[in-house]
Amino acid sequence: MPVTRSAPHGQSAPPKAVQPDAPKAPDAAAAPLPAALPTGAPTPRSAVVLGVIALVLIGLNLRAGIAGASPLLHDLQLVLGYGPLVAAIIPSIPTLCFAVAGAATSWLTGRLGVEKAIVLSLAMLAAGLLLRGIPSTGMLMAGTVVGMSGLAVCNVAMPSFIREHFAHRTSLMTALYTVTMTTGATVASVTAVPLALAMGSPSAAVGAIGFLAVAALLGFLPITFHAHRHSVRRTSARVSPWPLLRTRKGQLLTAIFALQALLAYSLISWFPSMLISRGISAADSGLLYGLMQLVSVPAGMVLIAIGARPRMLRPALYSVSMIMVAGLAALLFLPSGLVILPAVLLGFGLGIFPLVMVMISRSGTSTAETTALSTLAQSTGYLLATAGPFGAGLLNSATGGWTLPLALLLGLALVQVAVAHLITRGAGAGTAAAAGAAGAVVSGAAAGTPAGRKK
Repeated sequence: MPVTRSAPHGQSAPPKAVQPDAPKAPDAAAAPLPAALPTGAPTPRSAVVLGVIALVLIGLNLRAGIAGASPLLHDLQLVLGYGPLVAAIIPSIPTLCFAVAGAATSWLTGRLGVEKAIVLSLAMLAAGLLLRGIPSTGMLMAGTVVGMSGLAVCNVAMPSFIREHFAHRTSLMTALYTVTMTTGATVASVTAVPLALAMGSPSAAVGAIGFLAVAALLGFLPITFHAHRHSVRRTSARVSPWPLLRTRKGQLLTAIFALQALLAYSLISWFPSMLISRGISAADSGLLYGLMQLVSVPAGMVLIAIGARPRMLRPALYSVSMIMVAGLAALLFLPSGLVILPAVLLGFGLGIFPLVMVMISRSGTSTAETTALSTLAQSTGYLLATAGPFGAGLLNSATGGWTLPLALLLGLALVQVAVAHLITRGAGAGTAAAAGAAGAVVSGAAAGTPAGRKK
């Protein structure tokens, strides 16, 4: 009598029963499918539409709270009166929270489920951002900690949410939420200074961003209710993220994530201040900052389109990493009159983020393993990336300028080029055709795991 075997840890279950003594043959076609996908009736169209709407609303919030505060950091320091140490700590809080709170996401999603973990994170994000509207240094820091801790959980859980609800559209959905993420950041950065002037307070302006998080929370509640009503209790073992750090796959994904996050958040935190120090007005600095964010939207889409092609992941990572090097060099050496050029180049360099997120979304053989890899790469990566905005702020205070911080960032951008070479080694050999990104990246790192074929 045939019996059904349970799948080994971290692999998808085979589609049909096997005899007890029959060896299990790997099914290459089924390998990319997540083990946690529900079976049976297809997902209703209304649930798909609600999922896309929720994805857009969440994406709009993923950087708005950070990007909207950055053009106002100089004014906040003047109005609230905190010193240079606090000025360096405040832009470092997001990446530190991403590291600490993000590390608990794998456990949290295992206890609550992905949807309930995300709705909890959105509630924390909304509460924290609204708390920042109180004109006090303590409330600014406390609200940032609460809000960014919620954002950390959301950051780590989103690749698993996409894998579980849009298993066959991971590239498209990842591109959608990263594009909306950059759109939210662009709008928040461009409108921050005018909004502060209109409201008469930089604190009120950074607090107003919380209403966007409230909209995302309300938009995601139907997804949570639907998932709760239609959930099937599954007894799948949780995958611990930390042993994956001993694998080449975990190390390289963490390294590329840490480098791009360090460069990105150093620029997101201090780019307007760098321009203001050159005599550019706060309003114009906000516009150039918005331009940098805006350029990253089409850049991310182009990079995903290129990286998804067979043998094209390496050129995509090489090009975006070298453009980041060129942007930092231009910001360091070009005069203030040509500052629009580094703004455009740096914006394109920031487009690496969606490409890295696609790699993470497709890196696991199950939702649990994807969550574990996402937790590892983001928590460890953001912990290392905290040195970027914090160190840049301290060095600026110590030296009275941005030359040394920019030189160090330029050196780290060159290290990113080297990691891009390592993470794509073998990606052009033909086995990398599938995931355009992660399938090729992790195939050489996970022994015995076949690379998927391009869909």
